[in-house]
Amino acid sequence: MVVDSDPPPAHALRKDVARDLERVIELCLKKDPGRRFQSMADVKLQLEALGQEWDSGVLRAIDLGAPGRGLTVVPAGDGTRVAVINLQGGLFMDTQVHPFLVAEELVAEARRETPIILVDFHAEATSEKVAMGWYLDGLVSAVIGTHTHVQTADERVLPKGTAFICDVGMTGPRDGVLGMDRERIIERFLTSLPIRFEVASGPAQLNAVAVEIDEDTGRARSIERICETDDDAD
Repeated sequence: MVVDSDPPPAHALRKDVARDLERVIELCLKKDPGRRFQSMADVKLQLEALGQEWDSGVLRAIDLGAPGRGLTVVPAGDGTRVAVINLQGGLFMDTQVHPFLVAEELVAEARRETPIILVDFHAEATSEKVAMGWYLDGLVSAVIGTHTHVQTADERVLPKGTAFICDVGMTGPRDGVLGMDRERIIERFLTSLPIRFEVASGPAQLNAVAVEIDEDTGRARSIERICETDDDAD
């Protein structure tokens, strides 16, 4: 028998199938070879991680073979249900499954629970973060880039209603290098020798964004970049 399209989802045959397991099954059966698991070792890794994450409340990138979950739905302060998806970039990162191949499936799963969906995209390359923003525009409430620790000034609401920022920045010591003691980082660059990093001391900073979202549609109305320091408190 020749199959010309992807098979139906597992929950169409068994309503009680776990959604995380269903996603693994789908990646085994994708019609497009490029979207399937590339080896049984990858399948084994995902199944082992799945067994661990069912007993874990940790949110972590879905495309990592580590304990935890890549999607969670939690109540906001007023009780509104908010879905949070965590993805890790595929460029310059040790990623097990490419984020673009699982993002849309996770979004569809989240939409069964709520229209308000936040995506934390932990990635190195700005090009990949921007591409993910456009890829998910109109499908999620916000795509918030993380990982590089330096807040970017490109916050905007994309045309279809998704709030985006390339990197939200970090909360931690302001006068270090990405939160680490600057003298040790400079020494590492000068000598190229392994050096134990230490957290920097001194004034702190808080980086964040405030996103206003329509509760009914999940579309973002606005995004505001926040950067507070100890000096501001004074």
